[in-house]
Amino acid sequence: MAFYSYTAVNSDGALIRGAMEGSDPETVSNAIASSGLYLITLRKLSRFSSSIRKFTLMRSIKRTDIVEFAKNLSVMLRSGIPILTALSDIADGMENKYFQQIIFSIRRKIEFGSSFSDAAACSHVFPDIFVRLSRVGEETGNLERSFSDVAIHLEKMEDLSSSIKRALIYPAFAIVSTFGALIFWLVYVLPKVMEIFRNMSLDLPLPTRILLYMSDFCRSYWYLLLITPVALLIGVRMLRRGQKTRYYLDLLTINLPVVKHVTYNGLLALFAEQLRILTVAGITIDRSLETISDVIGNEVFKVSVVRIRDEIALGSRISDAVGKQKVFPKLVTRMIDVGEASGSLDEQFAHLSDHYIKELDNVSQKIGAMIEPIVIGVIGFLFALIIMGLLLPIYDLVARIGTI
Repeated sequence: MAFYSYTAVNSDGALIRGAMEGSDPETVSNAIASSGLYLITLRKLSRFSSSIRKFTLMRSIKRTDIVEFAKNLSVMLRSGIPILTALSDIADGMENKYFQQIIFSIRRKIEFGSSFSDAAACSHVFPDIFVRLSRVGEETGNLERSFSDVAIHLEKMEDLSSSIKRALIYPAFAIVSTFGALIFWLVYVLPKVMEIFRNMSLDLPLPTRILLYMSDFCRSYWYLLLITPVALLIGVRMLRRGQKTRYYLDLLTINLPVVKHVTYNGLLALFAEQLRILTVAGITIDRSLETISDVIGNEVFKVSVVRIRDEIALGSRISDAVGKQKVFPKLVTRMIDVGEASGSLDEQFAHLSDHYIKELDNVSQKIGAMIEPIVIGVIGFLFALIIMGLLLPIYDLVARIGTI
C-alpha cells in the first residue's frame, strides 16, 4: 500500500490537509468521504516518501494512545454499545489524526465482514499481544474483558519502559557531560597554556606531554570525535544482524556492571508479565512462550525461552524446563513450581512481574549512588592529569628562576 496526500474541507468549510495509506485512490477517496470530509485534491506519494511518511506517522502513535483506546473500547462494549458505534465515537474524539484514520479503517473492514483482530493486525500499529488477546476475546465472546486486560498489560509495559529510561538517563548524562567537559578543556583552554610552555622551550614532564598530545589530536582530528560514536552505533547494528554476534552482545548487556541491574530485571519483568497476560487470556503455555520468544528483544532470553518451549513439548514440567536455563534465577523456578502445584500459575506470574518491576524501580532510584563513585573517579583522574600537566612545568620554571 502507498500513501496519498490530500486536501479536503470539513462541514464547517475549513481546509484540511493530510495523508492516508491505501491500496488505491478509490479506497482512499471513500475513506476520506466516510470521515465526513469533502475531497478536493488527491496525490500519490513516491515509494520513498511513503516510507518516510509511514515511519513518522507510526512513531506518532504512542503506547499510551493504544492504552487509552483499549480502555475506552472496553468501557463502551461493557455498556452495551455496538463495536462499530464505539469505534466511530472513539475516533471522533482522537487528537492524533493518523490514529484516527487507522480506527476508521478498522471500522470499515469490520463493516465488510472482517473480524476486529484481523483488521487490527492489518494496520501494523498494534502490538502482537493486542491482536492475540483481541482474537481470544472474539473466540470466547468476552471482547471487553480482553481490551481491559490488554490495557492493564500495556500500562505495566509503559511503567517498565519508563523505569528503564529513568535508570539509564543519569549514567548517560554523566558520561556525556564528563567527556564534553574534557574535550572543551583540550580544544579551547589547554592549547593557549601549552603555547606558552612551547615558547619558553621548557623540558615538559610526561603528564604535560600527554595533555599536549591529546590536545593536538582533538584539534587536528576533531571530526573523528563526531564520526566515531556514529560508526560504533552503525557497527553494533550491523553486528546484531548475525544471530551469534547478537547473542554475545545481548549476553554482554545482562552482565555489564551497573547496566545489568537494569536490563536483567527488565527482561525478567517482561517475561513474567507476558506469561501472566497470556495465561490469563487462556492461551496455552507453548503458544505463550512462542509469542514471548518473538517479543523479548534479547537473544539470550529468546534462546532460553525456545528451549523451555521445546522441553515442555517433550513432556517436562514448566518449572523443570525453566530450572535448566541458567539465565533464570531460582526465585522464578520456585514460584512457577508453586503455581503448577496449586493450579495458580497466573497468580505466580503476576507476583513475579510485580516483584521485578519493583526491583527495577528500586534500581532506577539507586543507580545514581551506584554510578557516582565511578564518575567521580574518572573525573578525578582526568582533572588530576590536567592539573599535574599544568603545574609541573610551572614548578620547573620557578626552580630555574631560583637558580639564576
